[in-house]
Amino acid sequence: MILSFLSALGSGNLKDMWIIYKEFSFEAAHQLPHHEGKCRRLHGHSFRGRVYVASEQLKTSGSETGMVMDFGVLKAYLNPLVKDYLDHYFLNESLGLENPTSEAIAAWIFQKLEEKGLPGLHSVEILETCTSAARYFSPKLSSLIVASPELPS
Repeated sequence: MILSFLSALGSGNLKDMWIIYKEFSFEAAHQLPHHEGKCRRLHGHSFRGRVYVASEQLKTSGSETGMVMDFGVLKAYLNPLVKDYLDHYFLNESLGLENPTSEAIAAWIFQKLEEKGLPGLHSVEILETCTSAARYFSPKLSSLIVASPELPS
């Protein structure tokens, strides 16, 4: 994908940007009833996730001076979701999702953190395996992303 900031690059309108993330993990089961392969059956994963927070400026006073956000603050937003909905749960039930794909789980976490008012929330990434992941971005950022042409198969 090509970001639309390329036009801003030429105009000199780019701003500094910092992005931090907090990684978390949870063990959970799910089944994907629409999948035509083995994931249709009940199975589990050792999920890993990351919550990304972005800011154009660092804090200039207090104990968070020089930071986007204290990682402990980010953890305080995230931990109740992991404890109450994700870790050792059947995700189809605990998240209320019929088809809890990694994409749907990332969007669900994003929406819950947005509802809690996490400042600077940028995106949520879910790693279902060590080689497969999905990331959900803020709808505000989605308008900045331009899809590149399809590559030949």
